Amino acid sequence: MAKFNKQALGRGLDAILGEVKEAYENNISTSQESVVELEIEKIIPNPYQPRKVFNDASLQELAQSIREYGILQPILVYQDEEQYVLIAGERRLRASKIAGLKSIRAIVAKIDLNRMREIALIENIQREDLNPIDLAKAYQELIDVYQLTHDELGNRVQKSRAQISNTLRLLELSPPIQEMLIEEKITQGHAKILVPLSQEEQEKVAKSIIGQKLSVRKSEELLKALKSKKGKQISLEDRDFKMISHCISKRLKEHSFRPSFSGKKLTITFENKDEMERFLKLL
Repeated sequence: MAKFNKQALGRGLDAILGEVKEAYENNISTSQESVVELEIEKIIPNPYQPRKVFNDASLQELAQSIREYGILQPILVYQDEEQYVLIAGERRLRASKIAGLKSIRAIVAKIDLNRMREIALIENIQREDLNPIDLAKAYQELIDVYQLTHDELGNRVQKSRAQISNTLRLLELSPPIQEMLIEEKITQGHAKILVPLSQEEQEKVAKSIIGQKLSVRKSEELLKALKSKKGKQISLEDRDFKMISHCISKRLKEHSFRPSFSGKKLTITFENKDEMERFLKLL
């Protein structure tokens, strides 16, 4: 696998996206021969595509548009022996398959393969319809590949550090909760308040949110009530233990034993066998 470094992103987002834009503009306006008609079956998906979920209804609408007007903007690919690998335009490619097209207009780009992942990730991060979990995974991949801090990543993708950090925290949600977020059964606002909980608690609270159709504010109130109830239970448990330990300690000292307590652990030290037998009789 090729090695990447921080400098790979150093020219900034505009320059990176500009390469894709430039590939379209230059090839379409000055070299029409570079826009070719490719057999769809020879095009394979981008292996670095961060988007895992595509809206079926949206794809159907795009497919209908393609049936009526065709592909207005070519997809972008690079050639790999007998196949072509998609760089940009996966929705157009998927919709073209739905529309029943056998071929599609494409620009065959000459591109540094070491930068293909970068271009795909950055391009998709900028899309407003990318779901929060895929966005978080794209952020995490950029951080891992280029060894970026949250501040550095924020500068690259023009987002605040807080937005980067809050989005990444969504990956701490249990898989079922992540799926609920992807399917829009809960909002990102709901998901953020579930993050600090254990996975078991996340799923219990999420079911209440969905079942009762709670707003984010009502969900926060529910969590406060649960925390308060949990806190009271702990308080009662501590109080009961203190009362029990006091009674035991007093009773043992009356019979010359030396009990000691550490946390919720009782220790009794015996000097000899006689003390042990006396203790057994006391029991």
